[in-house]
Amino acid sequence: MSTSPIGPAEPGGDPAGLPPALRFLAEGSLTGREILARDWSGTALGPPAAWPVSLRTTLATMLACPSAMFLAWGPDLLSFYNDAYRPILGDRLGRALGARFPDLWADVWADVGPLCAGALAGRPIAVTDLPLTMHRHGAPEETWWSFTYSPVRDDAGAIAGMICTTAETTAHVLAERRRRASDQRLELALSAGNGIGTWDWDIPNDRVTADARFARLYGVDPEKAARGAPIAEFFAGIHPEDTPRLQAAIAAVMRTGGDFAAEYRLLRADAPPGEAVRWVMAQGHCILDPDGRPARFPGATFDITERRLAAEALAASEARLRNAAAELRVVADILPILVAVVGPDYRYGFANAAYRTWHGVDPAWMIGRTVEEVIGPQAFAATRARIDRALAGTEVEFETTLPHVDGRERIGAVRFRPRRAPDGMVEGIHVFVQDVTERRSVEAALTREVEARTRERDRLWETTSDLMGTLGGDGYLKSVNPAWTRMLGWSAEALLASPLLDRVDPADHAAVSGLMERLAAGETVTAFIDRVICADGERRTVMWTAVPEGNLSYVVGRDITEQRQAEAALRQAQKMEAVGQLTGGIAHDFNNLLTGIVGSLDLMQTRIRQGRGDQIEKYIAAALACGQRAAALTHRLLAFARRQPLEPRPVAADALIAGMEELLRRTLSERIALEITAADDLWPTLCDPHQLENAILNLAINARDAMPEGGRLTIAARNAALARTDARRPPSLAAGDYVQIRVTDTGTGMAPEVIAKAFDPFFTTKPIGQGTGLGLSMIYGFAQQSEGHVAIASEPGRGTTISLYLPRYRGTASPVRPPEPEAAVPVGRGETVLVVEDEAVVRDLIVEVLHDLGYRALEAADGLAGLALVEGSGRIDLLVTDVGLPGLDGRRLAERARALRPGLKVLFITGYAENATFGDAAEAGAQMITKPFAVEALAARIRTIIEG
Repeated sequence: MSTSPIGPAEPGGDPAGLPPALRFLAEGSLTGREILARDWSGTALGPPAAWPVSLRTTLATMLACPSAMFLAWGPDLLSFYNDAYRPILGDRLGRALGARFPDLWADVWADVGPLCAGALAGRPIAVTDLPLTMHRHGAPEETWWSFTYSPVRDDAGAIAGMICTTAETTAHVLAERRRRASDQRLELALSAGNGIGTWDWDIPNDRVTADARFARLYGVDPEKAARGAPIAEFFAGIHPEDTPRLQAAIAAVMRTGGDFAAEYRLLRADAPPGEAVRWVMAQGHCILDPDGRPARFPGATFDITERRLAAEALAASEARLRNAAAELRVVADILPILVAVVGPDYRYGFANAAYRTWHGVDPAWMIGRTVEEVIGPQAFAATRARIDRALAGTEVEFETTLPHVDGRERIGAVRFRPRRAPDGMVEGIHVFVQDVTERRSVEAALTREVEARTRERDRLWETTSDLMGTLGGDGYLKSVNPAWTRMLGWSAEALLASPLLDRVDPADHAAVSGLMERLAAGETVTAFIDRVICADGERRTVMWTAVPEGNLSYVVGRDITEQRQAEAALRQAQKMEAVGQLTGGIAHDFNNLLTGIVGSLDLMQTRIRQGRGDQIEKYIAAALACGQRAAALTHRLLAFARRQPLEPRPVAADALIAGMEELLRRTLSERIALEITAADDLWPTLCDPHQLENAILNLAINARDAMPEGGRLTIAARNAALARTDARRPPSLAAGDYVQIRVTDTGTGMAPEVIAKAFDPFFTTKPIGQGTGLGLSMIYGFAQQSEGHVAIASEPGRGTTISLYLPRYRGTASPVRPPEPEAAVPVGRGETVLVVEDEAVVRDLIVEVLHDLGYRALEAADGLAGLALVEGSGRIDLLVTDVGLPGLDGRRLAERARALRPGLKVLFITGYAENATFGDAAEAGAQMITKPFAVEALAARIRTIIEG
């Protein structure tokens, strides 16, 4: 099968690929050929080969019709027309085919739109001499039209559009106006004696004397006419075709005498175009002498050009109207509806061919017969009252059953429209009857389907366990299904009698009020959860969906109480599993460390009793090493829990990383190439620089372990401005400016399931004894505590990139200081230090160290005891206090102490800080040291604080 621009060719098509069903478009009609040439693929209709049979049939009839016809088809009312309609389009012709009918006739849509709406609703429309102001040629013009609008149906019988038959009556209306105006002027002139000229013909002497107006009209010199001129000079201006007739009329009246009247044309060579021929009416009286011979012939001439032209135009218009009426009769006969005109005597004056199809009678036989004779006495009796209402001036519409020629009863949609005379009086009715049997059958089937669905909905309403109902804008339930009573125990009457808030847990009132506001604003709400009070006082957790419509909202609630309880139980089980994993890992590592510490102390004790002091230093070093590892493990645990004490300050990350290069190269193997890059305009960041160094070092060690055969490690720092819609922004990271540090290796990479657990504490892929599994979890905790984020991107065999995001600092970063050389332990000069520590062993240790270093030490076991010493009169140079004291904690103790002793310097000791961030939050003169600490570190910190 071949394919053409109009669609697939049907079997048997011509060689050009035109299907037989579309040949009518190419035969004899210019518009039909334009329809074929147009590309319809972009419209809702598609190519003509796919058009429904009803559309093609209507087009074929319209294109063959000599009357001007227009078709609007489909939901978009696409435009079609025949060749006779083309002049009506004017300058719209080039854009009319396929255009939307309302757009094409936008300038007159206010007048014709209601007519189209009636036709599309199934009511035939007929109007006569409808005035329209149109823009056919770029400028407005007053026109008059007669229309018939009729619905057309698709293959299924549904209304698919409308067809319009048009006849312009502008010339007829204007000609009638001119005729009436001319008649009025003529009557006025005749009654007033106001002729355009007078004459007096002296017949024996052949001298015509006339006034100037008459002479000029006939082309004779006025002065000569005033003296008298031969009649032949006046006849010279008469139209040659009218001269014989006029001469015969004059001769006839001269034989008998009496009145004379004649209409004829004058030729004026000096007149402007359009006025060269004038129609005149001459009226005169021939006077005979005593011998019966014509003596004088006086008279007057009137210009009747306008009246004559109006009469001719009227005659031509009436002829066109007669032709149009005949054409409209053809169109009416094409229509599938009954169209008739009935007079006040109930007799038919017109009937179209559809009466033959419906009633089996010849429309010509119906003319002059009564409605009763045509439809029968019974049907007429049932219809007469409606006919009388229409004859009284009221438009009547109804449906009734009417007999059909095939013996079946058909349902007819009947419309009686009063037919009015020019004076407004009703002179009959227009009758339109449309067969709606199939439509009503379809509607009945749809009604049955709706009723069935309604029964299904009602069964769902009655049997579902979900809460269903309608909620008014006033906060009251308007309807509820039985599930409310079954679930909550309240009766339907009780639920409807009080606001919905009365059945909601008071703790959820604010949220429900917000829900009502959202519904009032027209917002659909889903997954809204609250607790509803049952009649026995129990609370049920319900998840709601609410859809607003007008002043009502349709609500559906599902009881998720047991689901929430199951979720809570699952979360508790997962929490306990995590706690078990955490405690197991801690116990494993701490048991190893405690074994090292206890074992070293036991051996030290044994060697001391044995008097063998040569190996004590070794056991001391072992115990210290285990203690430091335990401190590091605790530090990582706090970092993971985001409880570690931080000292955030402005940091230049590029300088910090550059300062670590030598340490990183010593840590990596010689088979790993290290590359460090940083943006030239890198922003400073706000974080704890020691923790940042520790995080970078941990990442480098992880990367080294992932590249046992060697590879490349790249550490890059750059600026990252992340907008809320930025695809690069991790979901848990707030929009803003960050410094991004990327650590990328070319190692073994990670599988997705490993990435998912990488930040879990004690999770490691390394062999037992080669890692605690806290490195990445510590980095994660540090990033979160610093208001940043850490993310992993990795694929097995393709390496790993870990991106650390730290917030931008908008000030100036602190310079990177080189490590200070080790110095001797600083000693005191007799200053007084108050030590407040609830752990006796730690307190005794600190006091002993202070005494050894030359300080005077005061001690207290809790905050209240320490406050009592502060309130005393003795000298205190420094307050050293644990943060986590029982009763009055260290921070509040410091606040009250400094209130009593302004400028008192404070050193906080902490192993677990509830407020983990320290630095900016601390007042001037206060510092912090974390447990465990070396004696040298404590001494240096105390000396630094005292000396300011």
